[in-house]
Amino acid sequence: MPEAPLLKPEDGSPVQEHRRRWVSPLLRRILLVNALPPALLAAALLYLDQYQNGLMAAEVEAMRNQARIYAGAIAEAAVRVQDDRAVLVPEQARPLLRRLVEPSPNTQARLFDTAGLVVADSRVREGVGGAVVTEPLPAPASRGALSSSLSGAYEWMLNLVPNRSANPVVLDTTPDAQSFDWQPDLGPERQAELRLALEGGVTPYIRRTPDGRLLVSVAEPARRGAQAVGIVLLTREAREVDERLFEIRASVLGLFCLALVLTVAVSLYLARTIATPILQLAGAAAEMRQGKGRTGSVPSALLERRDEIGVLARDLQAAARALWARIDANERFAADVAHELKNPLTSVRSAIETLRRVEDKAQQHRLLSIIANDAVRMDRLIGDISDSSRVDAELSRSIAEPVDIGPILAVLVELHNTTRKPRDPEMILEAPDKLVAMGVEDRVVQVIRNLLGNAISFSPEEGHVWLRARETATEVELTVEDEGPGIPDARLEGIFDRFYSERPSGERFGQHSGLGLSISRQIIEGLRGRISAENRRDAEGKVLGARFVVRLPRG
Repeated sequence: MPEAPLLKPEDGSPVQEHRRRWVSPLLRRILLVNALPPALLAAALLYLDQYQNGLMAAEVEAMRNQARIYAGAIAEAAVRVQDDRAVLVPEQARPLLRRLVEPSPNTQARLFDTAGLVVADSRVREGVGGAVVTEPLPAPASRGALSSSLSGAYEWMLNLVPNRSANPVVLDTTPDAQSFDWQPDLGPERQAELRLALEGGVTPYIRRTPDGRLLVSVAEPARRGAQAVGIVLLTREAREVDERLFEIRASVLGLFCLALVLTVAVSLYLARTIATPILQLAGAAAEMRQGKGRTGSVPSALLERRDEIGVLARDLQAAARALWARIDANERFAADVAHELKNPLTSVRSAIETLRRVEDKAQQHRLLSIIANDAVRMDRLIGDISDSSRVDAELSRSIAEPVDIGPILAVLVELHNTTRKPRDPEMILEAPDKLVAMGVEDRVVQVIRNLLGNAISFSPEEGHVWLRARETATEVELTVEDEGPGIPDARLEGIFDRFYSERPSGERFGQHSGLGLSISRQIIEGLRGRISAENRRDAEGKVLGARFVVRLPRG
């Protein structure tokens, strides 16, 4: 699949396109995450079911007590006894009922006889000339423009809140719910319910009128002794319930608006401190991809931050530098490979050209021997180069596991001592039987074999090579020591360079490619370990041989 270009000719880079957006996706997510909890809390508080039920229950209980008082007063003062029966006297009940209701301007009381007929109504009185006048309920106090706007917004939000009320009384919100004016003659269903009041009262009737008023009605029987003489129906506009709920919900909405403003401010701050730096890092990555900013294109302000963004910026800068270092190393490696291959190829070409002109059989045989040796040398060199190139890729795919290298060391030492020639160096092992380190077994064995082979090649005849191993607090330490001439002090680090080769004087040229120690360091550092070289010295400072130290993480 072809890779998408980083820059669009008509629109600019994706980073610049992202910056031109009014609201970034990250800012939208931050706003959503920050605003959702207070919104859910505000929505939950808007229900206020328990509080509303408590207010309604208190209102109903107060009206029941008031209706009982009215019923008791009427039963005592507006009833006459005739033939041992208590009879309701309407002429006495009407003025008494109006006087009882006078302290409660938002209340209407109606008195029914036992047959369900209206006997008295606190809102109906005789006017001039005997005309019947019906007094309306006082209108609710008018609110200001701001309160009206808040009330409108409040009602709109209430319509959005699902109704999950669990009121102990029935709330009738149908459009044809009885208006208070208020109540014309009750229908058959209500009359039947009122007649139930003669046996002890009915369920309170709570309704919402089309103009938004909340009305509560209760019925209580008026009794003279054990005989029911009538029914008192008390209806009141529960303004305080609505007003208290409105005040609390307005407070909740006000707090939510304040929380929303703070949430937006915090979200903008987070977006400025998170989204903008991320865009800057994306721009720096884009410049690195285009080959710019070789010395580092991450803004210094991001590198100085002490939070996660600063960690990301420093890691990106370190990754970029490591990438450029790897590119430079590959360039040097390619140049070194070309140089190392050029020498044997030049030798082969010269030998072939000379071979064409020489007719002496001995010289021809010698030239053919040179060509063969150079071919073997190039084959060995190419193999080592291939192995060095595979090490990084293989270690990046491999996972370090606990490796018990104690048996491995014992096998290598026993194999050498069993197969060595009479005058070859003897190998001595000083290590515990169990020694666990983190690594890749095949590559660890390769490093040990390289170091042992190197030590054997530099050791004198009938000399000794020591292989020691021990555990420290966090590492496993391997030491390979020989009795050879040692390493020049100036080359203690240089011997790990690619193609560096400093062989014993008697060894034939071309037997080693100079990549063994370089590959060993490459493997050990890939396993998060360390390898170093030093000289063994006696008390007077004389060099006794070389020492290579390998440290791997403890398993």
